[in-house]
Amino acid sequence: MKTFIALLRGINVSGKNKIPMADLRQALTNSNLQNVQTYIQSGNIIFQSSETNKKVLEALINKAISDKFSFNIPVLVLTPDELKAIFNDSPFPQEEKEKSYFTFLFEVPNSDLTKEVSALNYPNETFKITNSCVYFYSAIGYGKAKCSNNFFERKLKVTATARNYKTTLKLIDLSC
Repeated sequence: MKTFIALLRGINVSGKNKIPMADLRQALTNSNLQNVQTYIQSGNIIFQSSETNKKVLEALINKAISDKFSFNIPVLVLTPDELKAIFNDSPFPQEEKEKSYFTFLFEVPNSDLTKEVSALNYPNETFKITNSCVYFYSAIGYGKAKCSNNFFERKLKVTATARNYKTTLKLIDLSC
């Protein structure tokens, strides 16, 4: 059995795509995932599986959610080592890193779009785009920032889901 982290995009946000975590854990357990645990209400799942193909696991989780809750949710599956590498590669000094966000990309963005977006500049906001993550820091806070998860999705034309420093660190701790 191998441990994985699944990040769900867009659940329990503003009353949309409501999924009770106990029901989600049960649906995933019924889909043959083992030791399923969730962290907070925003779609963070740690589980074990003998299946090692992440695309197969993403499809399995998506289908379990679709079957149980009747809506389609994008799913990104990472290994603990992948999550740790993304976390450790943050370009920010520790003080900014602790207030930063990790926008996890579901696919590698087009290099031309990456260059175009990287050239944008907004006051009090700093970001770095990689193949798997946009590292984002805002001196005025995420809620007031121009560069939200939706901003990066639109500009890079990829599905993404954001987690703050504390949530990302907790997922690493829970998965190791």
